[in-house]
Amino acid sequence: MKNKSSDASEVVILERCWVVEFRSKADVSIVLKFQSGEPDLYLEAASKPDCESWAVALGEANSEGLRHKIQQLRRLIMEIKEERSAGEARQFLPPSQVDSLGEPQFTSIQRIANEPKLEFSLACKDLVAATRDRKLNTFIQVSVVHPAEHILTRYSSTEIVEGTRDPLFLTGVTFPPEYPIYEETKIKLTVYDVKDKSQDTVRTSVLPDHKEPRADVGRSFLGCATFRVGDLVKSKEQQLTLTLRTSDGGKAVGTIEVNLVKMGELEDGETDHITTDTQDQKCALVRECMATEGISGKDNLPSLNAVLKNPICKLYRFPTSDNKWMRIREQMAETTLSFHVPKELINLHIKEDMRRNQELKDLGELAPHWDNMRKSVIAHCDQMLSMYQDTLAELGKHTGSSFKSSCSKGEKTLEFIPINLHLQRMHVHSPRLKDALYDVITVGAPAAHFQGFKNGGLRKLLSKFEAERRNTGYQCIYYSPENTAKAKEVLSNINHLQPLISSHADLLLSSASQRSPDSLKNSLKMLSEKTELFVHAFKDQLVRSALLALYTARPGCVLKKPAVPRNSAEEGGDSQHQDHPSQIKRQDSIPHHSEYDEEEWDRVWANVAKSLNCVIAMVDRLLEKDNISSIKEDQNDPSAADCKVLHTGGDWYEQLYPLVITLKDCMGEVVTRAKQSMAFVLLQELACGLPQCLMLTLRRDIVFSQALAGLVCGFIIKLHTGLHDQGFLQQLHTVGLLVQYEGLLSTYSEEAGMLEDMAVGISDLQKVMFKVIEAKSEDFLPIITGRREHYIIEVQLPAKMFELLPQEIKEGKLLRMYPVLFNVGINEQQTLAERFGDTTLQENINQENLELLKEYYKLFTEKMPPDCLPHFQEQNDLKGLLENLHQNIQAKRRKNVEIMWLAATICRKLNGVRFTCCKSAKDRTSMSVTLEQCSILRDEHQLHKDFFIRALDCMRRMPHRECTEECQMQKVCIQHDTADGFPKVLQTSRRDIWKS
Repeated sequence: MKNKSSDASEVVILERCWVVEFRSKADVSIVLKFQSGEPDLYLEAASKPDCESWAVALGEANSEGLRHKIQQLRRLIMEIKEERSAGEARQFLPPSQVDSLGEPQFTSIQRIANEPKLEFSLACKDLVAATRDRKLNTFIQVSVVHPAEHILTRYSSTEIVEGTRDPLFLTGVTFPPEYPIYEETKIKLTVYDVKDKSQDTVRTSVLPDHKEPRADVGRSFLGCATFRVGDLVKSKEQQLTLTLRTSDGGKAVGTIEVNLVKMGELEDGETDHITTDTQDQKCALVRECMATEGISGKDNLPSLNAVLKNPICKLYRFPTSDNKWMRIREQMAETTLSFHVPKELINLHIKEDMRRNQELKDLGELAPHWDNMRKSVIAHCDQMLSMYQDTLAELGKHTGSSFKSSCSKGEKTLEFIPINLHLQRMHVHSPRLKDALYDVITVGAPAAHFQGFKNGGLRKLLSKFEAERRNTGYQCIYYSPENTAKAKEVLSNINHLQPLISSHADLLLSSASQRSPDSLKNSLKMLSEKTELFVHAFKDQLVRSALLALYTARPGCVLKKPAVPRNSAEEGGDSQHQDHPSQIKRQDSIPHHSEYDEEEWDRVWANVAKSLNCVIAMVDRLLEKDNISSIKEDQNDPSAADCKVLHTGGDWYEQLYPLVITLKDCMGEVVTRAKQSMAFVLLQELACGLPQCLMLTLRRDIVFSQALAGLVCGFIIKLHTGLHDQGFLQQLHTVGLLVQYEGLLSTYSEEAGMLEDMAVGISDLQKVMFKVIEAKSEDFLPIITGRREHYIIEVQLPAKMFELLPQEIKEGKLLRMYPVLFNVGINEQQTLAERFGDTTLQENINQENLELLKEYYKLFTEKMPPDCLPHFQEQNDLKGLLENLHQNIQAKRRKNVEIMWLAATICRKLNGVRFTCCKSAKDRTSMSVTLEQCSILRDEHQLHKDFFIRALDCMRRMPHRECTEECQMQKVCIQHDTADGFPKVLQTSRRDIWKS
């Protein structure tokens, strides 16, 4: 150590000491702790990067660090020797053979389609430790030497097995179907002894995200061995026993057994042989693979692969209570819908907002106060529209991963994208149930992270905004949220029905010109149905009051008392008047500088019905005359020729054309008035709360976009899984689909705002309807149509799959969704909320959604036969489960995870879709999902009771998300400081975390 004058003032011997580095980003201190009991030495660096580099340098500045460097150099020398020997071997080949040494020249491994090419398990025996009394903590690193390149590539590694010289590794090695592995491929197995896992984990976890941790920190090299894949595949016993040797290739330090695994074969043997003397090894065999073809063989369908990407598979085998094996394939996949759905949704928002802005401009002349208000609203809406367009353009440039990682949740360009949206599937093959699937969609809680939660989430912000709108005074007219929603619905009906009516009217004229009675009847039927819907849409007091309000906003308006209603005879007119539409009095557009008749609107939209009655009467008359003419012709009446002349003279088209034109004109007049009045209502909604109104709309769009992406993914997966389940398909079109969200957010600080966002976003999913259509091309991505208050998702299926659906679904029946959310905060922040804060938000959400769940159950029992429940219905009564859930919600116990389990069980029994959400869909979500999977194995597949905790540790020890989002950062999904506040059943010990 040096003083300020750079003179040596103190010497520190860095032996038998360890380095402690603080995790805080702001803290740049290092502490040296000595085993001898000497006082701790505190050091401070200039910056965080300097602090990290000093921590690594000080940790290596001892004899142990020097020994590690020597061993690393020996390994590098050995690898160079292997590469050189391979290069020398190529020199003895003729040039033509070297040039033609491509992949087709190698011997492929024959395996089942869509199954891994190669799987093997590993075990070591008689390992030699550096010191006689030391207990080894070993793991194996697997590297591959490709025959075409002769380059050593690190592939995977096993878990660490503690305290034994004969380790049985639970993690095997799996090569996916598309991996380029051949019989000539060499595999190198290197065995390491890990001396201090805790210090190793801390040190690697504080490295910057863009740096890889040092491979030699905290471990020592024991030995290595190499084998050819062909030797393993062709061996009679499908097993190789290799000798482990030191880096110089001389001393033997033990043996390693490589056993070929064929997971496609059912294992009928007893499970006793897997038990060893080491407690940590009493677990099931687990292998890991990254498949590229699809989730599983039977699900390898183009339509499913269109929405799922990069599946990661893990295989386990656990003993059952009767000592038989069951196999579990645990899978996780990304989905292309993470970006597809938000982009489609933003595109719809842009079109809707452009249409709204044009409707505001088409309001016509307004008084100065209202005109200035309109200009301000349009200016703000144009800014918001530009932001949507910029966001869509940025998303169009996105390449790479098909999901948004948690570290990107605060990025503005990705705020519409859900966080960590994945499918988590457990495929169980057990003696009791040969083929069972359990799906959970895992996703970060839908929330506007970029917008922040300083003032709360949507639930609080919407309530506050509505209260402020009521006190706007004279500046604008207050319309309730129900009225503004009704105005949007009326505008949507206009935009939807007007083109349909016009199209059916044209078809009617076309049928008349062809003199086709059947076609004329069908066209008239469709025209009548759509026109009746059109007229019914405007029978609302809101339209009448909005027209009056709009008139008062015109310059120089004059009101007139309503006229005395006419009697029914004058209102309806006789049949002769109906036959002659020219006698219907057409109204002018909304008058300016003139008296306004409040009953004028009733007469305007009533003219549409009258015009339709005229068309119907004329069609009936034409068909009646045609029928009389046909009868006379059949009876060979001499006057038949005269009837033919009459038909020719009185052409159907000529007689219907003026009536149809009058109908279109009357309808156009109604449309003009109704559009302007409803646009005026929307103007009031926007003007009363600028710019908060638009910002709330943006926030709600962001949250809904994240929620909808997950819902579409869950629906498609559930539809593919249940295609052969007639009971589920009947439930789908008769009742609808239950969608249950399990929230794990706390009610403290920012997470309370996230929960408020999530609650509103999931509630908004009630306005989503699904429709299944037959795909007309190879593009199976869903199609989204509609507006903010009503969306229709069209899911495309190939022709063969589409034929499996019930007739009702094939005919285009809309399928309803019933989303429910149950939240239980489980982390340390929830502890603070329960002791010092408020949990009312969580209690209210759970109570409200319990009522929604009861309504769905009531609807289910009324419309579905009892035999449509799943096969495990007899275990528990649904009514009893609902009552138990009700009691647990009313009990208001702290961190009552029983609510989660009951809601999940009810959802599965009702054929629902399961979602699990926390802040980022990593730590808490992983703990909950693994617990749920092991509980299912115990309750439904008779997992041996002594293996429940071991199975849970096994699934948690190898976290899925380490292989996707956190792979680059070399982190595990369960942070070491996260589980402290969790309920005991959700906790994982620090010892198990270090193993991961």
